[in-house]
Amino acid sequence: MPQSFTFVSIMLPYFYHPTLLKADKLITLNEDTTKHCMQVLRMKAGSKLQLTNGLGLKATCTITTEDKRNATVTVKSSVQDVAPAANNTIAISLLKHAARFEWFLEKATELGIRQIIPMECVHTERTTYKQERWQAILVSAMLQSQQTYLPTLTPLLSISEVLMQHRHSVQLIAHCYSMPKHTILNTSHNSNNTIVLIGPEGDFTPIEVDLAITQFDYIPISLGSTRLRTETAGMVAATLLQQG
Repeated sequence: MPQSFTFVSIMLPYFYHPTLLKADKLITLNEDTTKHCMQVLRMKAGSKLQLTNGLGLKATCTITTEDKRNATVTVKSSVQDVAPAANNTIAISLLKHAARFEWFLEKATELGIRQIIPMECVHTERTTYKQERWQAILVSAMLQSQQTYLPTLTPLLSISEVLMQHRHSVQLIAHCYSMPKHTILNTSHNSNNTIVLIGPEGDFTPIEVDLAITQFDYIPISLGSTRLRTETAGMVAATLLQQG
């Protein structure tokens, strides 16, 4: 009778250490990471963990000292991951309900989007730009999904600033107006450098759409036959981009 086997994958605790370098041998952890290791996970000297700098470098380390504020770890090995081939960007309008925007940030990070541009349009019901909080969400999502590349979160830009400052191989704008449209997969299939603009709940204005298409060579696209919330449209776009 054939035997059955159960394979258990043991993942080491994984933390973000933005100053991690390939040459590092002994690292002092910051207070937050130390607290999580010592007080939450009850780790001791000799316990193993992993660090990443969000730029592709991952290090496997062993705790050397159990200081309550700034523990130290010894680097046992490190590896530099190759950057993902897909280098895609989503520029998305801020939302009145911050939690919905933050949900999008988390999911876009998990999907591997490389750059997220918070955007202000004419119809944007602006909420507060929360750089520190949103950056922490990106870090948490990167670690949860076991990635080593952290997306870039830009400052808040107007749609005009996005159009002028960010140029990509393929440039797409999703909107709800009646006109001939393409799909993401048809327009970005052979590109790893695509940007998609996602408008606010009230959609882009006709002037914004016309400006993007006629002056900056954006291609109008459809994300389906139903009208989507902004954060849903952003997630659909991110999913299709990463699959393309």
